[in-house]
Amino acid sequence: MGRNVETGMESAHPADPRVGTLEVRMLGPLSLRRNDVELALPASRKVRALLAYLLLSPVAVGRSELCELLWDVPNDPRGELRWCLSKIRQLVDEPETKRVRASRDAIGLDLAGASVDALAVARALESRHGDGAVRDLQPLAAMFRGELLEGLEIDRSPAFNSWLVAQRRRYRGLHAALLERVADGVPDAEALGHLETLVRIAPFDVQAHGKLLAAFARCAMLREGEAHLEAAMRLFESEQLETSPLRDAWRQARTREDAIRSTVRVAAPPAPEVPEARDATGRTAPRASIAVMPFIDRSAILGAHGGAADALAYDVIARLAKLRTMFVIAQGTVFALHARGIGAEEAGRMLGVDYVVGGALLRRGEHVSVRAELIEARTARVIWTEAFEPRAEGALGVLESIGDRIVASVAAEVETIERNRAVLKAPSSLDAWEAHHRGLWHMFRFTRDDNAQARHFFELAARLDPTFSRPHAGISFTHWQDAFQGWTADRQAALNQAQAAAGQSLLADDRDPAAHWALGRALWLRGRHDEAVAELEQSIDLSPNFALAHYNLAFVHSTAGDAKAAIAFSDHSRELSPFDPMLFGMFGARAMALARLGRFDEAAEWGVKAAARPNSFPHIRGIAAFSLALADRLDEARAQLRTLHEAAPGYRFADFQRAFRFDANGAQLFRKGARKLGVT
Repeated sequence: MGRNVETGMESAHPADPRVGTLEVRMLGPLSLRRNDVELALPASRKVRALLAYLLLSPVAVGRSELCELLWDVPNDPRGELRWCLSKIRQLVDEPETKRVRASRDAIGLDLAGASVDALAVARALESRHGDGAVRDLQPLAAMFRGELLEGLEIDRSPAFNSWLVAQRRRYRGLHAALLERVADGVPDAEALGHLETLVRIAPFDVQAHGKLLAAFARCAMLREGEAHLEAAMRLFESEQLETSPLRDAWRQARTREDAIRSTVRVAAPPAPEVPEARDATGRTAPRASIAVMPFIDRSAILGAHGGAADALAYDVIARLAKLRTMFVIAQGTVFALHARGIGAEEAGRMLGVDYVVGGALLRRGEHVSVRAELIEARTARVIWTEAFEPRAEGALGVLESIGDRIVASVAAEVETIERNRAVLKAPSSLDAWEAHHRGLWHMFRFTRDDNAQARHFFELAARLDPTFSRPHAGISFTHWQDAFQGWTADRQAALNQAQAAAGQSLLADDRDPAAHWALGRALWLRGRHDEAVAELEQSIDLSPNFALAHYNLAFVHSTAGDAKAAIAFSDHSRELSPFDPMLFGMFGARAMALARLGRFDEAAEWGVKAAARPNSFPHIRGIAAFSLALADRLDEARAQLRTLHEAAPGYRFADFQRAFRFDANGAQLFRKGARKLGVT
């Protein structure tokens, strides 16, 4: 398989058997081999640097970018670039295969039929399905012969050297994740070598030291374990790092092995398996943890700090903390690590967090572009990445907008991963955090049975940790759904329970935006419009990035308030969370607001979009059908109505009005649409 120069992705055509096999090694000194014969590399470092940069670039690279990367104000940068490309062609091109693909503006490589060790490792570990068998991962570990592109630094090329440092950090993280995964899947005696390499490349990773100490204990290598503990503690003390987690890890490892051996000696039944702790201290984190590293400023003077990139990181840290769903590492810690040259992946392992946010910022005049990524710390897997290049609107406004989108995207991705992970665990093994996310998985399916299942898991989470506010908000949501969807015969009791559970959420944490969101919804369902708006606005004040609060303000205003405000809130909620499981509601609220403004054709279009979402329910079909009828698109409206009645036979306009609680004008308007369809 090869990589297409336009997209940087794997091409579909197989390698041509007539083409000599090209093998590129980057995990160590750069080397190239063809048909097992080593190729002589050009003496010019810039030729080798250019080749390395093109090999690791996922897309074709602009000529101007390459000139800025490698040449410090040369007389003829494009001429020097052409000369370098001619040397690269001699290395990688063959009569039947032209690997260098150059256009007037951009340059890239077609890697069809070639093998590149760094790309193979990255594909295996960063894929969402990269949990390969140990026998498949061990050859990848053997590919690391040293530091990435060892010895390839270039004098007077700070941009290239900065890129190289970042790439080396990334591949150290991938190497560490690979070693850890292999060590977990092989016998202890074999794992020791992998773990010793792991602590060498990640010397301040407490969990890595904990795994090595545990392996020493299981192999009864107590002298070796004591020696490693002593050396590791001296290393940590030299950097003024806390050493107690190392001592705790060794003590726990020895205690566990002593208990197992004692059990074997007395021939007692085997002790129950102890779940592995999330960190070497044995503590289990009640919630996901995340570190936001300072963004690399590509436009700053080398070594300078305190500019727009640092401001963006401060903002993202503060906004994530306001969501109250994750444990966020304080800014002082991450900035101190950054000042010591520690990158995102390495910092994540040192801090023992679940996720790390990192990225880079480039500023040219008034234009600001940001690349951000979310990494799963223990696997070095890139979960989410996006480039932001907004139109100029003033530097502060641009950074605030980008920060909003980063925070909302990170929160959504983490929630999705934690939900999916919780679903795969046995219900009896869930902690409060996992039970809550198992509840979310059921909640967003919007069926009666799933709603009951969601409440069960939320109640379990609340029992396991009464101080955790989110499960109480989830319980409120499920009672709200019972009343809104008509899934209970006692609607009043459901209303009371929705408000009571929201109150419990506030008691647990009155600064959690979800608690005020839950109370706002419950108050709206009771017909207390102004109080509902006040609670939802409080939710946004606490966390401007909480997309569900923006959506619910759109929903409330679309039924009995300011229709123009409803449209604005709906649009902003979708900007914050473009793949939200409640996207159908965001579309539906916009449709109702547009209908109230008399913009029936637009309302119909948004209603159809809402109904097309996979988890939409009958009331959403009602919005689509009645909006289409108001736009006099009766055939389409009847088709929507048929689909609605398949899911909810006997559905009437009274069901629609009872759910949405329109004001008098809104009720009259949608009743007109219902009458056109013969629905009373």
